[in-house]
Amino acid sequence: MKAERRAPARPRTGARVAAVQALFQSEHTGESVETVADQFIRHRIGAPSGPIEFEEGGVPEAHIPLFQAILKQVADNAEAADAAIMDCLQKGWTLDRLDPVLRALLRAATGELMQAHEPPARVVINEYLDIAAGFLDEEATRFANGMLDTLAHRLRPADFAPGA
Repeated sequence: MKAERRAPARPRTGARVAAVQALFQSEHTGESVETVADQFIRHRIGAPSGPIEFEEGGVPEAHIPLFQAILKQVADNAEAADAAIMDCLQKGWTLDRLDPVLRALLRAATGELMQAHEPPARVVINEYLDIAAGFLDEEATRFANGMLDTLAHRLRPADFAPGA
């Protein structure tokens, strides 16, 4: 991960940043998404005992209900989310070939896109693209942009219909 990440300007953005970090940690440590979510809520989101910054692995401001909803959606639908991501990859690519941070980001975004139609797909794309720019290099961010756009069009085609 890049060392320099800017703090989210909004709690909903912070929830998405925390979701990406939690999914990354869950995969890296082998702990369940639920266990990692609890750790984040108790120790990394907000400032229970003083200021928490990104450099210490924290998320200063995050909307906890959105954070929990994203992680629940991904945990409950992991196979479907991974299948949706795999369907967007070039032939011969696997999820394991993706950078672990990119994989976590795509899973979080896919979890949101698999939910009802809120927020709009374009908002999901923009939010996760901003997060990608904070965690990934320029090439990986461009790749994330293409993947997010493809996922959004496939999972939420109505959001891109004329007049939507």
